[in-house]
Amino acid sequence: MKYFLALLLTSLLFNSFAQNLTPSPENISKHVNFLASDKMKGRGTGSKENFKAAEYVIKQFKKYDLKPLGTDGFKQPFTAKVKRVLVPDSLRKTENIIGFLDNGAEYTIVIGAHFDHLGIGKQGSSKDDHPEGKIHNGADDNASGVAGLIELARYFSGNNVKEPYNFLFIAFGAEELGLLGSKHFVNNPTLPLSKINFMCNMDMIGRYNPDRGVGIGGVGTSPQWSGIFEKVKGNVKFFTDTAGSGGSDHGSFYAKQIPVLFFHTGGHDDYHKPSDDPEKVDVKSEAGILNVEIKLIENAIKLPKLEFTEVK
Repeated sequence: MKYFLALLLTSLLFNSFAQNLTPSPENISKHVNFLASDKMKGRGTGSKENFKAAEYVIKQFKKYDLKPLGTDGFKQPFTAKVKRVLVPDSLRKTENIIGFLDNGAEYTIVIGAHFDHLGIGKQGSSKDDHPEGKIHNGADDNASGVAGLIELARYFSGNNVKEPYNFLFIAFGAEELGLLGSKHFVNNPTLPLSKINFMCNMDMIGRYNPDRGVGIGGVGTSPQWSGIFEKVKGNVKFFTDTAGSGGSDHGSFYAKQIPVLFFHTGGHDDYHKPSDDPEKVDVKSEAGILNVEIKLIENAIKLPKLEFTEVK
């Protein structure tokens, strides 16, 4: 009887531990509400609020015991240029934030999301008729992706499993100015690109539509992806697309012949407008999307390094 009770207690503790690691709507909400609050003034590249967002990500990476793998601690500074509109401060300092989960493996999986947005409408790309001076909170684009990045860092750093791959978590700067952060990283990598297995990118994963489902692009970038997706189910619907390039940071990795996956819940009327606010993010469904992503990654790590294929 004592042996049975001990087993039951162990099982209950393990299940409780596993549930605590499951991507949490509450955590997602906390991250989105901080990053996309009016106080953050849209996290425009070069703004003090953009640097404040970077420091927030660093704080989370430290919390989950990731190792810094930037060129200055967790930071990889670079200069971005505003090209879409004429502004006097077209050159702006910014940075990627890079944290490493070292499992002592030969190859590494990159998980990424961009943390910048359009600020107060003075850097171009706004869909508002009169954008200047209006805070573009960018809750879906891309506080939702950064929240996902932090939750996956929490999961893989805390699951007491030493996976056969390392993980590199990157919050990219200046994506809205032309994927500049991810381009800077792949051209100035802080670990050899040849050691990257694949890259997962999250950009706008907060507006789940059950009629559409979440789109997962990039399945044409490796012949192994189709098998990895077999029997993967979740409490959200998803569909796949072959494309590896596109208007987000995974495209920079695809251009370097690295397999990618891209998670995206689709466009909406608030895209690149001041109305992309935190209360509109579906945090429960986002947690479901992250659970699907975890399943896919855990299937992929059972295989040798993925082969790259160019999408025709």
